[in-house]
Amino acid sequence: MGKTARRAGRMASAGVIREAAMTLFLRRGYLGTSMEEIATLAGVSKQTVYTHFADKETLFTDLVRSATDRVDDFVQHLTDVLPDTDDVVADLRQVARRYLAQVLQPELLQLRRLVIGEAGRFPDLARTYYERAPERTLAALASCFGLLAERGLLRLDDPALAAGHFAYLVLGAPLDRAMFCGTDGGPPADLDRHADEAVRVFLARYATR
Repeated sequence: MGKTARRAGRMASAGVIREAAMTLFLRRGYLGTSMEEIATLAGVSKQTVYTHFADKETLFTDLVRSATDRVDDFVQHLTDVLPDTDDVVADLRQVARRYLAQVLQPELLQLRRLVIGEAGRFPDLARTYYERAPERTLAALASCFGLLAERGLLRLDDPALAAGHFAYLVLGAPLDRAMFCGTDGGPPADLDRHADEAVRVFLARYATR
C-alpha cells in the first residue's frame, strides 16, 4: 500500500471515529461514553482510536472545536449580504431567518447542551466554544451594523449593543424553548414569522427616519 492510500485510510478512520464519538457523546454524555464503545460503533480497533486521539478528552475537544467551524458559512453570509445591501429590511429578515435555522439545528442544540453541561469539567473548552460561535457571530453583526450606520441606514452609537439586541430578539425565545424543551424551536412558518417580527422591532429602534 502506497503512502497516499495509507494517508487516505487514516483520514477515513478519523472521520468514522469522530462520527461515532459525536453520536455517543450526544446520546450518553461525556462520562457515559467510553473509548471502547466509540471504537465498536466506528468499526475500528480501540488501538486505532488511540492512534488518532490520545484520550477521550482530546477527542471531545476536537469535536467541539470542529463544530464551531459551522459558524464560518453564516459569518460569510453576513459579510456578503449586509454591508452593501440595497434593501435593509429584506436582507435583515433573510439574515434573521438564516440565523435561527443555523442555531436551531438539532445536533448543534444537543452539542450546546453538552458543552454547557460539561462547562465545569472543561471551562476552557466552554469558553472557546462561546468565543468561536456566539461571540464571533455577535462581532460580525456589530461590524455589519457599524457599516450600515456609516451609510445612514441605521441609527446607532454602539454597534455591539445593537448586535446584542438583534441576537436576542431573533434567538431568545426560540432558543430557550429548544434548549429546555428539546424541540427545534417550532414549525418553520412560525420561526420565519418570529424572525420577521424580530427585525421589525429591531428597526423600530435602530432604523433611520
